[in-house]
Amino acid sequence: MNRYTISFLFMLVLQLFSRATGAQTPHDVTVGAERMDTLLLLTGGKRVGLAVNQTSILVRTNTHLLDALLAQEVEVKRIFAPEHGFRGTEDAGARVKNHLDASTGIPVVSLYGKRFKPAATELSGLDMIVFDMQDVGARFYTYISTMHYLMEACAEQEIAFVVLDRPNPNDYVDGPVRQPGYRSFVGIHPIPLLHGLTVGELAMMINGEGWLQGGRRCRLTVVRMENWRHGDPYRLPVRPSPNLPNEQAIRLYPSLCLFEGTDISVGRGTYFPFQALGCPNPEAGDFTFTPVAIAGLDSNPVHKDRLCYGTDLRNEPFGGGLTLQFLLDFYRRLGKDSKPFFTHARWFDLLAGTKALRMQILSGYTEREIRAAWQPDLERYRETRRKYLLYPDYEMREQPLNEKAP
Repeated sequence: MNRYTISFLFMLVLQLFSRATGAQTPHDVTVGAERMDTLLLLTGGKRVGLAVNQTSILVRTNTHLLDALLAQEVEVKRIFAPEHGFRGTEDAGARVKNHLDASTGIPVVSLYGKRFKPAATELSGLDMIVFDMQDVGARFYTYISTMHYLMEACAEQEIAFVVLDRPNPNDYVDGPVRQPGYRSFVGIHPIPLLHGLTVGELAMMINGEGWLQGGRRCRLTVVRMENWRHGDPYRLPVRPSPNLPNEQAIRLYPSLCLFEGTDISVGRGTYFPFQALGCPNPEAGDFTFTPVAIAGLDSNPVHKDRLCYGTDLRNEPFGGGLTLQFLLDFYRRLGKDSKPFFTHARWFDLLAGTKALRMQILSGYTEREIRAAWQPDLERYRETRRKYLLYPDYEMREQPLNEKAP
């Protein structure tokens, strides 16, 4: 059986599963990058920079956006790479270096190395930047921070910025809104932990709300998707980053990432990252695992080479969204230990976007009480969000599409 037959059978099974569950496959949705006629009209005769990584795939042809544009003789002058690099193989948090792409010889500029924002010289000679990366809907997922700084640089240099839209696989509005004093690369925008936007809608919000430095606005165009609405489930065709290898990890990521400000491992250094919780304390649970250095995943995971006890979440029936239950359960189990639970308190606060969540947990608040405190900010955010929607909303499925972008 050759690889083409295997690929065909895999897609057939995926489509049958989709029909049975109601979830969309990548082939059901036309992402912005696949609207090639529109994209070629925008890029024709232009000197283009691409902000792309391993997720920048045209699913129907299994072609990377870079290759698709080069085949159409688009003049791609530069590639801008986020965290994990152009090929998506760098460890989380590892610096990415400038280099030449081995396949094409095009210069790759790192936006996760010495700087997050490209220098004016790195934009020299470009007419536009095309951004095409798969977000997962969480404020602390750094691809949207990379987008922010690219938009800012384009606004300063009067370069066009084009976003090729993709679905949000964690399409909820939930969690604390980032507060003043907690702005960082994992929380640039005053949005909830789960923002409920596509990258195109978020780019419109960044522009429209004047969040770029100096209140500037870039010349923004969003190439919309077809056959997608807010709330539609969507399975990503490519892992968005090394430590999110499957749907379960992606679903759990918004709830588990907060543990990275604690002494608890989220399974980094295993082949099931963001699908387990544990630490060397036997009181943490019956499941055991030992984090180790794994090239391309994590070279120095929390509790490296130490036996951890905890919980296996690989088969946890978690439908998605945000829950604090895992965090509260582990704190109640281990928070009175002589070793502090919040071992990286400032990092926890930056991930949460506020100090309040940590203080509430320390004070013994329930999840219901914590969630009640979020609601005024979330209601104000929902009002702002409505202005930038490009697709029918959860409760507005029959309304026509917003006509603000092509």
